Amino acid sequence: MYIRLSREDGDKQESESIGNQRKILQRYVKENNLCLVKEYVDDGISGTTFDRPSFNELLQDIENKTIDMVITKDLSRLGRDYIKTGFYLEDYFPKNNIRYVAITDGIDTYIDSTNNDITPFKAIMNDMYAKDISKKIRSVLKEKQKQGEYMCSISAYGYKKHPTIKNKLIVDEQVRDIVEKIFDMYSNGHGSVEIVNYLNSNKFLSPTGYRKTGLVQDNTWSKSSISCPRLYASEVA
Repeated sequence: MYIRLSREDGDKQESESIGNQRKILQRYVKENNLCLVKEYVDDGISGTTFDRPSFNELLQDIENKTIDMVITKDLSRLGRDYIKTGFYLEDYFPKNNIRYVAITDGIDTYIDSTNNDITPFKAIMNDMYAKDISKKIRSVLKEKQKQGEYMCSISAYGYKKHPTIKNKLIVDEQVRDIVEKIFDMYSNGHGSVEIVNYLNSNKFLSPTGYRKTGLVQDNTWSKSSISCPRLYASEVA
């Protein structure tokens, strides 16, 4: 049994949840008197790539002749790249005597069925769906950024995430003095090397160390540590 779920599939939709996929697959195995050898689960990994930990494990088991059948809830669980999906369905699985079943799509490579004939079209539609969702996600993120929302997972040094307002940054008072000192030195003509040496000699908190611990500790500053993106100009604060 192979199970996959990613954000593009709508991880809040119960119909595609890991638990629901598992129930459908287990019921199919039981109703068809099949022997379940192993369950493979890739949670949170896009179907547009086939470089997935559990899928790679499945391929290794195929090479080792451990399994002779692969079952998924539907074809999109196998993948959303129609070229690579076609490779596995039309070339890899047959060469390795693997029976493939996509339950809700009615696909079974051991049975002569019209559902098998339209499998390439289903693969193309799955591919198009993934690309469409990806475009929509990028569009939403871009619009939120235009509205001043901070969409990165890690806050820029000198800021921290607002405790109650999503995607909003506020000044991190714990390191405010350090950031202001950097700007003060730069505005007074000090070069980056001089600023870095000053910060290291005074054992000021570095961005890397602060992200890891949230505490003041001795960490090495570098020229890249004091680069000044527009964010530091308080555009989103």
